[in-house]
Formats: sequence, structure tokens, C-alpha cells
Amino acid sequence: MSSSKTKKKPSAPAPPPEVSAPEVPAPSALERLLLAGAVILLIAGATAWLWLPRSTPVFTLEPAPDQNVLLVTIDTLRADALGVYGGPASTPNLDRLAAQGARFTFAHSHAVVTLPSHTTILTGRLPYEHGMRDNSGFRVKPGTETLATRLKPLGFATGAFVGGFPLTKRFGLTPGFDEYDDQMPEMEGAVSFSMPERPADQVIARANAWIEKQPAKFFAWVHLFDAHSPYRPPDAFAQQYAAQPYYGEVSWIDHALAPLLARLAALSRPTVVVVTADHGESLGEHGELTHGMFAYEPTLHVPLIVARVVPKESVAKAGKVIDTPVRHIDIAPTILESVGAKLDGPLTGTSLLALIRDGSGPDRPAYFESMTYNLVRGWAPLRGVLVNHDKYIDQPIQEFYELAADPKEERNQFAQQRDRADVMVNTLKTYNMAPPDRPGRETAQNAAALRALGYTGGSAPEKKFYTEADDLKRLAEIDRDLHTAQEHYQNGRLDAAIAALKSVIGRRPDTADAYLSLAHAYWQSGQPLPAIQTLEQGLKAGAPERDLRIRLGLYLAESHSDTKKAILLLEGLPPDDVEALNGLGVAYTDAGRYQDAIKQFRTVLTLDPTNGLAFQNLAAITLKQRDATSNAAARAQKLAEAETLARQSLASDPALAGSWTILGVILSTAEKKGEAIEAWKKAIDIDPGEFYGLYNLWLELGRAGRADEARRYGQQFINTAPPAFFGKEREQIARYLAR
Repeated sequence: MSSSKTKKKPSAPAPPPEVSAPEVPAPSALERLLLAGAVILLIAGATAWLWLPRSTPVFTLEPAPDQNVLLVTIDTLRADALGVYGGPASTPNLDRLAAQGARFTFAHSHAVVTLPSHTTILTGRLPYEHGMRDNSGFRVKPGTETLATRLKPLGFATGAFVGGFPLTKRFGLTPGFDEYDDQMPEMEGAVSFSMPERPADQVIARANAWIEKQPAKFFAWVHLFDAHSPYRPPDAFAQQYAAQPYYGEVSWIDHALAPLLARLAALSRPTVVVVTADHGESLGEHGELTHGMFAYEPTLHVPLIVARVVPKESVAKAGKVIDTPVRHIDIAPTILESVGAKLDGPLTGTSLLALIRDGSGPDRPAYFESMTYNLVRGWAPLRGVLVNHDKYIDQPIQEFYELAADPKEERNQFAQQRDRADVMVNTLKTYNMAPPDRPGRETAQNAAALRALGYTGGSAPEKKFYTEADDLKRLAEIDRDLHTAQEHYQNGRLDAAIAALKSVIGRRPDTADAYLSLAHAYWQSGQPLPAIQTLEQGLKAGAPERDLRIRLGLYLAESHSDTKKAILLLEGLPPDDVEALNGLGVAYTDAGRYQDAIKQFRTVLTLDPTNGLAFQNLAAITLKQRDATSNAAARAQKLAEAETLARQSLASDPALAGSWTILGVILSTAEKKGEAIEAWKKAIDIDPGEFYGLYNLWLELGRAGRADEARRYGQQFINTAPPAFFGKEREQIARYLAR
């Protein structure tokens, strides 16, 4: 019964050498851009990529219905990382694209986390309009109009190819897409589930394969996640950027894009190409290690390139550099106008086609926000507005920056420039300032996956007032220490992780995720009593209680220490809370109340028909019912039911290690020993801490006379299984290994 990557990328060919950008490169420049194994285009098909003298026509983008659209979103990409923006990463492919299109120097996101930003890009609407305020606990509302739902009725084939967990199907961006390819390597059992993403070359290979099959015009969205922390580029790029691995990731992404851009040059019709980032990365600036808290320029300022790849074009157009401020909400109307679509319905942004034609235009004020730490921890919400190159950030300690003179936002001028700041305050009030809706409930698997990516989860109650003690600037150290604790834990430094988490709790006793992380560290290390005591301490300290109650209920039930209390804790939670219902089902099962447990799991499936964890728990309880009867026919029927449920669980989520373990038990019981062994191996591949699967694997291999394998897995169990939970099993295996 269950309640609940190291990022590894393939070796790549050596990256292209650092290059300047001469106007007329050597004829072999194109070949150096292509990955090993990519198709080398004939010169006739590659002329769109040749650098040409500045006497060529200047780039414009005129509406034309019969052309493809490619939207590339690069997660966590600072504008100043790219070579064409003056950055340290070698990015010749994107530099060349920008040199033949329009490059916007002052483009901004409206949010600093993945899901809200991408929803804005695809809808042309602000976060408070489409409702997505964070990665965790939100789903795109049914009926939301996106580029896919608008372009599909116009005859476009539509395909999405995503590289990171926050954009997988479960979050609701799939409507309108014929193909939504989000299969992470973890979902295939290749690696552990702790870092759900896939590298750029794999995403691009899937996109290219789909594009090759399209007989008519298409809209393709390609999302690349590699620049997200942790920064571990392929070996060649890691060596070149050993001191700055983030920029190694950026250079690797550009390198991986070469086959996709080359494919466009070989198609039968032109392709409008838009490249941007969902947000940037702080890299330690302003005290923020990554992103998601602040909205300073390192995370809010994004690159934006709009170009058009024309096959067999004899004279490529010269590019434009546009300094007029632009926004993410302008991307969707730009794409729609470029293919002659009507700009009707809910579109907050404005097309960039006229701006590209004219080279400059009027200012476009931009609203922005960062709501994660308000929604999760109850810290002050962050909102702000950009007007021309002035920036106002609304926090208990208000901030005003003149970005033209202070691009690094080092001098807060709110007090000194109060008149101008007040204008910005009033401008912000023209946007929706209502408190954001509280997030819904994530499954345990989703929450764990998001935490592995550095995104906090949970829900804090709304406050009416915020003081300077709630200002994010005052709490940045708390956040850094939580990240440090996570790093300690992931690297096996348990004592250091516990010390860091206790320090956070001592300074900010209402930080629920500190209690949750500390309890998790104790639990996983085989210390159930301190884990339970930590959660009880958090509830007494007034930390947001929902997640603490669920975790406490599960630990009480799974440790068999106080099932009655577990049920009382979980029964009082909302009847539509999927994670609470799953937890209550686990508690009922531990109490022997099987029918009540089944009712909870069936309710979960009514609310979420693809909830793999509910199917898994139903499979486990069906096995218990089988064991409780002596009737042979009934036992056979229950075994068949359990197998169906286990396979339904894996169809919903192939990364559920516990479901592979249960399936292995079912197959072994059915005398399919070989298949059982393979199922348990998959469980261990997904999660090396799936100790029930590991124990069963040792046992069955030993019985089959496969002694070498049995000893290897048995030793793995001894080395990793917590004695508090698996004392008898450890003794049994130790005796086997001693023979």
C-alpha cells in the first residue's frame, strides 16, 4: 500500500568552438552546426542559413495562411546567456536565426515559473486571466483557448513536444493538439523518478519525426528543459563550461536545435519561428539561487526571436534589433496574425507584426507576478509593473528601479523618486489585484516530482495583511537554506540536512515544507517516531495544516502506531481532496476496514480517472481480500482483479514503482516467475528505495537458483533498507549472504 534524476544526459559530440559572428562565414559553417548523424542538407536546401551582405532586404513578417509555425520555448533561459545577446554561451544556431529575423532586446515574462508562463505564451492572456498562478495545484481550465485550439480548425496539424514535468499532460495544456508528446525517460523505467525531464536531443528527435510525417501545414511547439537546475550538460559541454555549467546547458540546447532548424530549410513551405524562454535564472543574483521567488531582471527578462525560414530562398533577409518593450502576451496574437487568423476572443496582448515592420513603436506596459511563496508558505505576494524602462515591485518593502540607468536593480529609488513611483503604483492598480485562488491538491507523485525540480508545493491560508516580516527579501535566506537542505539530503548528508531544516523551523516556525522535508528525511532513514513528532510539532506551531495532516495520517497508518488517530486526522479534510482520500484509504486498510478503503479509492478515481496511485492501492487491497478467503474460485477471481488493477495503474503512470512491485507479486502467485522477476527489476530501476520489490526480487532469484543475482540484490537490500522497517527481512538476507 502506498501513499505516495540524477539528471543524466547522453554524451554529445564536442561542441562547436567559440565563434565570433563574421558577416560572411566560411562555406562549411553549416556543417559545423549539425549534430553527428544529422542529415547534411544540399546547398540548395540550406541557403536560408547562409550569412549574406547587409545590402540584402530587411526582415519583415507578412501574413500568409499557407506556412508552418514553430514555437520553441527554452525553459529557464536568461536573455543575457545567448551569444547574440552578448552572453557567454556559444549559441551559433540561435545567433544566426536572430541575424535573419527580429530580435527583441527588452522582452519580459509575466511570471517566473514554468506552467503559468507557458499558459500565458499559448493563450495571450495574463496569469490572473487564465488562472494559472503556480506549477503546483493548478490545471488549465476546460475551454481555455490556446494557439493549438485556434490553429487546428484552420487546417494546421498540431504537435507539442515537451521536455519537463511541469508541462506534462496532467496539467491541462493538451486540448487542440493532435500529438502531445510528454513521455519522460523515467516513465519508461529507465531512471529514477526524482528528476522528471528528458534531454533536448530526444525532444527534438521526436519533433523532427512528427514534422517529417506532416503532408500539410503544421503548428509545432517544442519545449526544452535542459537549462533548469541542476546544471549537468553532456560531457563535451561540461568540460568547455566547467566553471559555468549553466551556460554549458545553454550551448548544448543550441547545439541540439541544429537538426530541427535544418529540417525547416528542407520543407516545402515556409515556417514562422518564434523562440523565447518561459523565464530566466537568478544564478545567485539578489540572493536567489534559481528562480520562482523574485521577479528581478535575471528571471523576468527573456529572449525573444521571431524569424521565418524559407526553403530554397536565394537571398536571406537581414535581421532587425528592436528595443521597444514587448511581452509574452504578444506572442500568441503575433503567431495568429502571421498566418492570417482572426485576432478575436480573449487576447490581452497585441501582435508584433507592425512593430517588426516599423522597427519601433509605442511602449507596452507589462504586469508581472510571483505567487508561489504566497500560495505555498503564506509569504507576501509579489506583483509589479514595467512602464518603458521603469519597474515597480509591490512588496511590503516597495521597490522602484530605473532600468536604463540601473539594469542590475542595485539602487531602490522608491523613496527618492516617490512621485514617479506613485505613478507606477497607480498603474499597477489598473490590473487585477485580487488575491489568487488557493491551489488545488496534487497527487503525492506529482508533488514529489515538482519538489525534485526545486518547486515547492502545498497550500497556505490567505492572509489579509502582510508586514515587512513577510517580504520576500527578508525571507530569501530561509529559502536558500531550504534548497541547501535538499542538496544535503540528495547527496547523502542526512545530518547536515536535518540541521539546516531545524534551523529554518527555529527562525520561521510556520514554514510547513520545512517540517515536511524534515519528517521525510527521518522517515526515509528509518526513524518513524521523530518523523511523526516533527509533523505534530508543525501543527502545534500553526504551520499551514493540510499537507502536515495528510503526511501525519499516512505515517501513523503505515507505521501501525496509531491508525485510529490517522483516520481522525484524514476524515476531516475536504471530500474532494484526492491525496487526502488516498491517505484515508490507506488508514482504513491498516484498520482492516477494506470496504471503507475501497470506497475512498473509488471516489479518487471518480475525481481523477487516471490516478495511478488509487489503482495501485485498489490492487493491493484486492490481494489482501484474496488472502482472506479459502475458496479457490474466489481466490482466482481476486488475483485476476488485482492484476487488472495493477496494469491500469501502470497504464496511468508507468513510473509507479509500487505498482510494478504489486504486479510482480501477482505474477509470482500465478506461477509466472520470470515475468515477476522482470516486474520487480523495473520497480528497482524506477526507485532503488522500493524495498518490498527489492526483497521479493532477492527471494525469487534465490529460489530460482540464480545465486549471483540474488546475492547482489540481497546486498543492496542490506546496504539500503532501514532496520526500523525491515529488521526481520535484513536478518533473513544476512543469513543467506553468510552461507
